Amino acid sequence: MKICWIFVYLITVTAGFAQVDPPPPVLPDARIVCLTLDTQTVTVLHLRPGYVTSVRVPEDVSSVVLGNPSAFKAEHSDAEPRLVFLKPTTPTPDETNALITTKTGREIALHLVTVGKADDGGPVDFLLEYANPPGIFIGASEPSFVIADSVPISPASRSATPVADVPERGPQELLRHQAQSHPHWQGKELRVAIGRVTENQDEMTVAYSVLNSSPRTIELLPPQVQLSGTSKGKHGKPVKAEQIAVYDYTITTRRLPPHARADSVVVFERPSFKESREQMMLQVAQAEEVDRPVLVPIPFVAPLSGGAR
Repeated sequence: MKICWIFVYLITVTAGFAQVDPPPPVLPDARIVCLTLDTQTVTVLHLRPGYVTSVRVPEDVSSVVLGNPSAFKAEHSDAEPRLVFLKPTTPTPDETNALITTKTGREIALHLVTVGKADDGGPVDFLLEYANPPGIFIGASEPSFVIADSVPISPASRSATPVADVPERGPQELLRHQAQSHPHWQGKELRVAIGRVTENQDEMTVAYSVLNSSPRTIELLPPQVQLSGTSKGKHGKPVKAEQIAVYDYTITTRRLPPHARADSVVVFERPSFKESREQMMLQVAQAEEVDRPVLVPIPFVAPLSGGAR
């Protein structure tokens, strides 16, 4: 009889354990991150096995490269040209870097981190969305420009800070003047010519034209400005090219059929000084040959007449 009671007790205890609910799983801290695009910084992305992280950039993606493709996977589809999907493929903690390159040549650096299948409810970035910095503008088929309201310059301030040509000359007027000019071209199939150059304190405005001398239609990339230096050696080869921040630019068209011309104006902040071996250059490239740009020198100090150089 005593043995029977023992069996009954064991059955009751077992049934009681069977009715205990398992602890609920710890969900990760899902995050949506919105950042201003800065190609000079590295963004840390927290990933987790079983979850996919989406990265949205403000322009079409050209390529995605992973430092450790055996532990992470990247996907990009032409159907969603501005989206990149990232996820870890290993259950163990790991990390690597990723580099996203856009069709305009901008590079976005990411640091990917995964804690593996750790059930600690840590952060997981579900979506990282980049936005263009304020002031960046890409023109369409018709000329337009985004600038702040102009401030009249008093005679006192005009004498203290000389500016080139007429201070009220804005980008729209420079663009109209450039469209009517007959510039001196530089380059072969992709030809570039510098027009009027004006400055207001450290802000420089440069008008230029682009001519497609090739037998095919091309697509122009946004202009870039750089400060190029040369070595002291015998050959004097360039040893550095420091990018200068471009505020705004406008262009009549970015798609050029054969023998067509586009006129543009670019506004940027000129460095306060440079070395004697350095030169400020306008860089113009087409989308299919981003590694073969045309470099045209820009005067470091705008001529007082505001004329072309």
